[in-house]
Amino acid sequence: MKRIALAAVLLASGLFIGSCSRQVTRVSTEETIDISGRWNNTDSREVANQMTDQVLSGSWIGDFQEDNAGKKPVVIVGMVMNKSHEHIDAETFVKDVEQSFIKSQRVRLVQGGKKREELRAEKADQQTNASVSTMKKFGLENGADFILQGSINSIVDSHKKQKVVYYQVNLELTNIQTNEVVWIGDKKIAKYVKN
Repeated sequence: MKRIALAAVLLASGLFIGSCSRQVTRVSTEETIDISGRWNNTDSREVANQMTDQVLSGSWIGDFQEDNAGKKPVVIVGMVMNKSHEHIDAETFVKDVEQSFIKSQRVRLVQGGKKREELRAEKADQQTNASVSTMKKFGLENGADFILQGSINSIVDSHKKQKVVYYQVNLELTNIQTNEVVWIGDKKIAKYVKN
């Protein structure tokens, strides 16, 4: 009798443990999956693509090319600050924007921030450690004509088990020479979450 009871307990615990196991399924990174209602990879990608389309359709490109013998403007993506209520890795969004710029082939993109510092450190190292014929020289970088900067903001409205999370991404493009703001855009996302 004790053996049957022990076997039944082991079988029941095995079924319980098996039913609580985690299942992982690979999905396409292009698929929209919104589990938590928070900012996610789909939001980042879609906002970056839509805002890049907005900025590239602005009159500033034509104005610049008219004044500069048709050359493509050089753009640097600066700080995009996370001012939302949650942790958002703004670098992922910045990379999505940079990728959209490069795919468009309408502007030239230069490196900024810490990556630019790393490039300059490599050039400095080459001055003493590379052969003269392969050494990269200082003072030959492409200077940016425009800088894109912005912020990710949010508002949360909640009551009991319901909430609406509202995100707004604001971006501004500024002429570095003149400090003139040549384009301003925003993209809004609202998510209704019910627990």
